[in-house]
Amino acid sequence: MNHVAIIMDGNGRWARARGRGRAWGHVRGASRVPAIVEAAADQGVGALTLYAFSTENWSRPEGEVGAVLGLLAKHVRRERRRILEGGIRFRVMGRTEGLPAGTRELVSRLEDDSRQGAGLMLTFAFGYGGRREIVDAVNRCVARRPGAPVTERDLAENLYCPHLPDVDLLIRTGGERRISNFLLWRAAYAELHFTATRWPDFGPPEFASILGEARRRERRFGTALPSGATLERARAMALGRERAFAEAGGP
Repeated sequence: MNHVAIIMDGNGRWARARGRGRAWGHVRGASRVPAIVEAAADQGVGALTLYAFSTENWSRPEGEVGAVLGLLAKHVRRERRRILEGGIRFRVMGRTEGLPAGTRELVSRLEDDSRQGAGLMLTFAFGYGGRREIVDAVNRCVARRPGAPVTERDLAENLYCPHLPDVDLLIRTGGERRISNFLLWRAAYAELHFTATRWPDFGPPEFASILGEARRRERRFGTALPSGATLERARAMALGRERAFAEAGGP
């Protein structure tokens, strides 16, 4: 699996089940991140994207929002050395205008310092919404080439982090079965896995089990696989057909 994305859900319900506030659930959930990052690297995952905070989450109670903002800054400070020593490329993806100035500075500095890392691409989706990302990408295309048709390649090159590959596997913890406006463009052919385990209880053994099960699935990308065809060949065939169709004018 080259790109794994995770919706880290269930923090609030985990905390309430223990008689604690939702903020405590986010604290415990944040403590799970380093182990999953390490497991992803050990499993040979090329990119890991974590849904940390959506555009809709800004409407949550002020105390809960403040706790999540503080956890991002704490994570960047605490994990900075491990990220750099591990060759991890760190990014935050989304509209981050609402972050405190100090947090934005911490994030920007770690992004710059880890840019040359040759290991795992670790991306936090923060202040992120999939529909907004697509709208922003279209607006960038129009601004750069007024009046020109927008192609799939144009749009892909103007997403928030254009270097990220398409999602191979999308995991959601917490028992819900929806993707909640997450990576709508890149998850077009993603394998989906929903687990009832709430994020604070999600660990490397279950993560490894999900990866193993997903790797055994036959992925066709909407096409029939010729005998002996590889996964990469299937993906290339599907993308080639999509591009040819778009260049011909579509429906």
